[in-house]
Amino acid sequence: MADPMKRLPAQPVERALKVISGRWKAIILYQLFDGPKRLTELKKLVPAITQKVLIQQLREMEEHGLVNRAIFRQVPPRVDYHATALGLSLAPVIGALCEWGRRHAADQEELDRLSECRFRPEERSEAA
Repeated sequence: MADPMKRLPAQPVERALKVISGRWKAIILYQLFDGPKRLTELKKLVPAITQKVLIQQLREMEEHGLVNRAIFRQVPPRVDYHATALGLSLAPVIGALCEWGRRHAADQEELDRLSECRFRPEERSEAA
């Protein structure tokens, strides 16, 4: 497999968008901000994603240093995924996107369809 870093664009904004782009990456990472999760936990938190796509997205985020996988040698085997320091540094960005999504829904009079954001961007940046 080619080195994933060689496939990334040279423009910083384009690079950032490429690393977190896709339908699920930001959502998966958002779920990992609360702490390590097993694959089955992530699947329950993001029920619309297939297991194949979930694993693919986790692997891509692992290649780009956003997520780490911890394998526990036990029976049955256990694998936990957690956000790295680099992944956690995206908390203010993802939090801001969450807030913007709520503002957009309010503007479109669809706020009643959305859940609350679990944290505010400024809360995560202070905790990080």
